[in-house]
Amino acid sequence: MLACITLGIGTAAIGQQGVTPALTAAIKAPTRTPANIARDPYRHPAQTLAFFGVKPTDTVVEIWPSGGWYTEILAPYLAARGTLYAAGPSDKGLAGVKAKQAATPAAYRAVRYATFPTSTTAAAPAVPAGTADVVLTFRNVHNWRFGATDQTQAAFDQMFAMLKPGGTLGVVEHRLPEEPGPIEEAKSGYMKRSSVVAYATKAGFKLAAESKVNANPRDTHDYPKGVWTLPPGYAEGDKDRARYAAIGESDRMTLKFVKPK
Repeated sequence: MLACITLGIGTAAIGQQGVTPALTAAIKAPTRTPANIARDPYRHPAQTLAFFGVKPTDTVVEIWPSGGWYTEILAPYLAARGTLYAAGPSDKGLAGVKAKQAATPAAYRAVRYATFPTSTTAAAPAVPAGTADVVLTFRNVHNWRFGATDQTQAAFDQMFAMLKPGGTLGVVEHRLPEEPGPIEEAKSGYMKRSSVVAYATKAGFKLAAESKVNANPRDTHDYPKGVWTLPPGYAEGDKDRARYAAIGESDRMTLKFVKPK
């Protein structure tokens, strides 16, 4: 699968561009779980984090880390000189990361906790405004858009606020082709690139670059139970499992936004 960066005009192959020894060491950290390592060929963590320009001295916010797939890499990467905010909607949403920190505190010593979206009743505070170098969100936009209430614009506004001027927002999201209508977008778990860019632009971000590193041309985007039909969810159980396994994980956009200085 070809991985490219698009910078205004033209494309450039990314490959291992920007993948430092420190990032490679974090991806090989002994604290990572085997089940998560098995997904590296689909999620391309080295190329993705290099594309977003995450440095080991950064203050990074990981939005809704859930079970901590990326946290397993970011925590040891930032442990010596950086800060990692795990920002979730509730204590329950951060339980996975807290369990990892309790098990291996040295690897997770850079981790702090924050509430996102902000709440006056939450146990953890919000990420302080203007303090983050990088904010990362992996496959969350569809949850904000099609949950019980539409939180999408508020989420992008709050991510904009927590970044320093010149800071980076990295977004990975299931990509729906532009042709289907909004009903299909709502039911599928995928989002159109134009939708994500519109929310980010309204918040004040500028689209700086995009990469095809997480693209999957085998994904046809038209499954009985939406994106969750594909691995690792296999929402249809054993039905057509081999076919879905051959497709692999979803086709994903990888977008780099900046907060203007």
